[in-house]
Amino acid sequence: MPMSMDSFAAIDFETADYGRDSACAVAVVVVRGGEIVDSLYRLIRPPRRSFVFTGLHGIAWDDVRDEEDFAGVWTAMEPAIRTVDFLVAHNAAFDRSVLRACCAAHAIPEPAFTCECTMKLARRAWNLFPTKLPDVCRHLGIPLKHHDAGSDARAAALIALAAMRDGCRLAAPS
Repeated sequence: MPMSMDSFAAIDFETADYGRDSACAVAVVVVRGGEIVDSLYRLIRPPRRSFVFTGLHGIAWDDVRDEEDFAGVWTAMEPAIRTVDFLVAHNAAFDRSVLRACCAAHAIPEPAFTCECTMKLARRAWNLFPTKLPDVCRHLGIPLKHHDAGSDARAAALIALAAMRDGCRLAAPS
């Protein structure tokens, strides 16, 4: 059954190190009726102080040391996801693996959801290659501050909306 654009959320994680359980930021952008209606962004204190990707996303231990861990942040974010029909993410396999690892590390049941990958969606909708987030955003004229979870989640939401408006059906659940 194809998904509509009635209600979905885009999600994006940034990680501190190579461990998928090292989320240090998360953003959720909620879409209803084809419009962005809510945006949530939180820094997360990861389980280790080592930050390998500060040069990429600009987040360091000093930025997150006093933040809640994933369990505390997820308690605040999860209700927004619970209210939508499906999720989208650019390179969804990565974001799903981060969510899975963080949930496992904190003994939180992983939420059951359908997730559309906007990277794959861009290939189907516009036969676009390469499909890294900056490339797709450039093609669609979407402003982007890459590796900022809030900007990346907003971009994924706008990519999904553009594809659906251009008549592209979303894929089967992943």
